[in-house]
Amino acid sequence: MLSQKVQEAINKQINNELSASYTYLAMSAYCEHENFAGCAKWLRLQSQEEYGHAMRLFDFLLARDGKIALRAISEPNIKFKSLTHVFETALEQEQSTTAEIDLIYELAHNEKAFAALVEMQWFITEQVEEEKTAREIVAKFHLTKDDPAAILDLDRELASRAPDKGGA
Repeated sequence: MLSQKVQEAINKQINNELSASYTYLAMSAYCEHENFAGCAKWLRLQSQEEYGHAMRLFDFLLARDGKIALRAISEPNIKFKSLTHVFETALEQEQSTTAEIDLIYELAHNEKAFAALVEMQWFITEQVEEEKTAREIVAKFHLTKDDPAAILDLDRELASRAPDKGGA
């Protein structure tokens, strides 16, 4: 059985992942409203991926005979200045998630919760990829410098994202 501290941290992260899913869904709606279907698709898939992360933690906690304590999810921001701002916000969210995951890893280490360490290792690896992808998209938006043709090309590129078939 996991310590109460580790269970609380994982429950908090389940909430964080569900909140991230909700935020990405709001971002997707913004992009759809602005007629950027490729960005909207990419963000909707990201929302689904974050939900999958929450369920991975949910299932892990249950498998370790932990107690699930679901919490309220805050209303996400729905106002953005631009597509670039949407993806800058996404990058900030991923960086925040990385910090949260690192804290759980450290706690699991200190509590000698070795199964949690292994589980959190997957999330650490995932966060490296999440941040890299978000950083690359933000850099591409900065390169467009509000050029409509370049933004449309980037929107088409983001539309090509396929659903994640991996470990989430």
